[in-house]
Amino acid sequence: MLMEFSDVEPDDSCACGGCADRRRSRLLAARSGPRTAPRRARRAAVLLAAAGSVLGGAAASVAAAAAPRTDSSPLIPDSPQGGVAGPYGADAARRSIAPQPATTRAEIMRRAQTWVDQKVPYSMSRYWSDGYRQDCSGFVSMAWGLGSSQTTWTLPDFAERIGKDDLQPGDALVYNNPKDPEGGSHTVLFGGWLDAAHTRYTALEQTRPGTTRRSTPYAYWSNAGGYLPYRYKGLSQPMPAPEDADAFPGADKFGPGKVNPYVTRLGRMLVERGGGRFYREGPSPDWGEADRQATEAFQLAQGWRGAEADGYPGKDTWDFLVHHKGKDIAPAATPGTPSTPSTPTTPTTPPPPAPKPPPPAAVPPFPGADRFGPGRVNDDVLLLGRQLVAKGHGAAYREGPSRDWGEADRACVRSFQLAQGWTGAEADGYPGPHTWRLLFS
Repeated sequence: MLMEFSDVEPDDSCACGGCADRRRSRLLAARSGPRTAPRRARRAAVLLAAAGSVLGGAAASVAAAAAPRTDSSPLIPDSPQGGVAGPYGADAARRSIAPQPATTRAEIMRRAQTWVDQKVPYSMSRYWSDGYRQDCSGFVSMAWGLGSSQTTWTLPDFAERIGKDDLQPGDALVYNNPKDPEGGSHTVLFGGWLDAAHTRYTALEQTRPGTTRRSTPYAYWSNAGGYLPYRYKGLSQPMPAPEDADAFPGADKFGPGKVNPYVTRLGRMLVERGGGRFYREGPSPDWGEADRQATEAFQLAQGWRGAEADGYPGKDTWDFLVHHKGKDIAPAATPGTPSTPSTPTTPTTPPPPAPKPPPPAAVPPFPGADRFGPGRVNDDVLLLGRQLVAKGHGAAYREGPSRDWGEADRACVRSFQLAQGWTGAEADGYPGPHTWRLLFS
């Protein structure tokens, strides 16, 4: 049996998205010259012959292999992505992360639903009639109204990290795979929780064969631990405040791995009460050791001890901070300054011995490989960056190290590793125990 397929030119009178997209591609190709001229209609012939049971079985295998994938268990998202690009693929030499145009959650979800309704075909190289690339990151860029098609690696520049319990419709979940940045990374739009336990949610995503909306286990079918929640910075309507904004939010909002606005508020209140010296940078939504130390110092200032001064805020700590009760954190003692008035000495009293020089700083313990990589935000990333600069390997930083892991951190780490004569997997740009020990020695 011989089957022949032919490409068909788009009908100029048809208003559907597919024809409109092909007319636009043809127009852009004509403007760009011979290099991108539209390909002529081509014909492909597929000949399937049945010759006995062997060939018949082979034909059945081919047909089964060509069957479309179902969505019953999409364990691996089939959604490679393109690079940063302007509308309809225009050059975007450098992305802008200036303050973004204001939008609302309702508008984000409305735009996303238009692609779901049209079942926009997946493509990492084609652009839909609205100018956005038809892949996963292009879909989220469109929903957020960025004006350009970003990637899973650059979308976080337009957003802020939030916690799982803070997710609301219009936020995004982003997974970046450093081993396969283009084909192994993915992002979906959060559409709301489907159960009280927060184990399933509605995901709107761009994947093969086209835009879909479906129930999804948190955080995703695969690589669930690698997906990080983000909120677009350009929202014009902030998250509504609770009925009692000063009420204690609960102990589960604080501690290692917690990222939420309550951590930021705690830090700011502690700074107001004298805890600023514990923060290298201003308080942030990411719980860190600075938050614990400042909280502990405030608790000790109230005369609390033991479990009451463990560095984690409870109802009493929160109440004292919110209502400005109790004592402030005492300032750090200045070296050489006596804590009590000194007793006058006679001329015959020998002078006190000169203070011994401080011992050389010990190498800080390696915090673990999971503290570094895309999406990581912590004090260890900042410490690593500052040491790289001190060692003369900070050329990749344009604005200086920060707590947010970025491509500049990876490039600087790799520069240090290459300087040690390492190659291949030993110079991948991610610090391990050996890199850490040499860098801080």
